[in-house]
Amino acid sequence: MRVLGIETSCDDTGIAIYDSDLGLLSNQLYSQAKLHSHYGGVVPELASRDHMSKIVPLIQAALQESGLNGKDINAVAYTAGPGLVGSLLVGACIACSLAFSWNVPSIAIHHMEGHLLSPMLEEDRPLFPFVALLVSGGHTQLIAVTDFGKYTLMGQSLDDAAGEAFDKTAKLLGLGYPGGPILSDMAQHGVKNRFIFPRPMTKKPGLNFSFSGLKTCVARTLCKHDNSRQTYSDIACAFEDAVVDTLLIKCCRALDQTGFKRLVIAGGVGANRALRRKINKIIKQRGEKIFYARPEFCTDNGAMIAYAGMIRFNSTVIDSNLGITVHPKWLLSDLPSI
Repeated sequence: MRVLGIETSCDDTGIAIYDSDLGLLSNQLYSQAKLHSHYGGVVPELASRDHMSKIVPLIQAALQESGLNGKDINAVAYTAGPGLVGSLLVGACIACSLAFSWNVPSIAIHHMEGHLLSPMLEEDRPLFPFVALLVSGGHTQLIAVTDFGKYTLMGQSLDDAAGEAFDKTAKLLGLGYPGGPILSDMAQHGVKNRFIFPRPMTKKPGLNFSFSGLKTCVARTLCKHDNSRQTYSDIACAFEDAVVDTLLIKCCRALDQTGFKRLVIAGGVGANRALRRKINKIIKQRGEKIFYARPEFCTDNGAMIAYAGMIRFNSTVIDSNLGITVHPKWLLSDLPSI
């Protein structure tokens, strides 16, 4: 069985083909980062227009790379939410049109389920049950996962997501867009412990997060010190340490509460080197196992959508109506069980 996956939730156009026997056959990705860098953030109208111009060539490239044509595809999976409504509609319309043309099912996929399952694309796959930290520009969530489609939200950010806080802090430091990776690179040159920022909500019970206050700490620190590159690097280092420590403390707390011995890190911030370095050390000391997707599967991509589509295609009754529906706001807990 082969599933074509389409990802257009925000500013990355991802197309992939996943084979149930052979694995990932093709993975095409186009990033709009350069386009939006002129504006310091994603412009929704420009994002949807760019998806429209790139999506068909990427589908053609994916089919060519895999040596397949439409007759070889058994289902088309697409991101139906959450995300930018215009971007979602581009992918949904193309996906449903192809499915109708090829006489195969179209499968609406939750973007965060795609991220959650992305480590399954690796050879060393996590077994159920596990705790998943979904950490990206739009979400920071801790999920108890007991099987495919069985997800329990344990905690989430009450304001900014971790990735969003990275980007906004980078903007305070005058860095480019997307700012998170640039800030992380700058932090490598910072002096440890020159500045120490709080680890928000770690002294309170529960598993929720809050990162908006860290931006305030950065702004206040900038007002009190010189604007040299070294000072900016030291601030970036302190900010990254605060975020990483906060995520780590909450992950350990979630593992303790569930009794699970496996932790999955997924989403764009999951590629952060400081996070991986520190969390690997602590999880190893605790005698537990940690799983990631490779860096190219941490950011938005079609491979995770194709894989999630394959799981749902094989396990559930697919609705074959021709309606096109997207969900800009869509809770993971609202997903039907498999």
